[in-house]
Amino acid sequence: MTYELYIGDRLFSSWSLRGWLMFEKFNIPCNTHMIGLYSGTMAQEMAPLAPARLVPAIKTPDGTVISESLAIGETLAERHPDAGLWPRDRAARATARWLCAEMTSGFGALRDACPMQLHHVNQGFKASEAVTKDLAHLDSLWSHARAISGAPTGWLFGNYSLADVFYTPVAARIIGYDLPVSDAARAYCHTLLSDPAVVAWRTEALKTTYDPFPYDVATPQTPWPTYP
Repeated sequence: MTYELYIGDRLFSSWSLRGWLMFEKFNIPCNTHMIGLYSGTMAQEMAPLAPARLVPAIKTPDGTVISESLAIGETLAERHPDAGLWPRDRAARATARWLCAEMTSGFGALRDACPMQLHHVNQGFKASEAVTKDLAHLDSLWSHARAISGAPTGWLFGNYSLADVFYTPVAARIIGYDLPVSDAARAYCHTLLSDPAVVAWRTEALKTTYDPFPYDVATPQTPWPTYP
């Protein structure tokens, strides 16, 4: 049972990273297809998946097209109940769903001001009041998840789940723009970004170069953290 997964540029496409992690981290087979987000060919390449317009999108083994990351995650959890995409505990599972839903619909200030890029760290970026509020809310959600799960460090709900998938690009934003968060939140960001699957994704992403570089915020740059 192999799926077809359609993603965009690895260095910048936060939603594509989420879609790919759903398959990679839960050992669900897929063939990966690239959609050019910056080549002017996106509409043409997405046409066979209509009415889906954005990545990630998948085609199930029976040919059903599904777009939107939360819908993809729920579909995979339904089709692969033993893969562990959601926590087994009922309260933890409900909380994880809540966190994923908040990610898809919220944090607009953070997402607008700090587009994901996995190339370098922007030093001296000034977070607006709205971004600072988003960061404080993130911290409170992550703390709440740990209170529910009892996991003081590591993955939010003890075992890796879709909640960790959905917040990996957020971690990239926090680290990539050196944003002010609590020590516990920063440690969680490093946990997410040091995962071997994420390191492999970034290694592949760096094989493509861009001139000009998208999302240049004109701040001093330092290297991306080195993860073993």
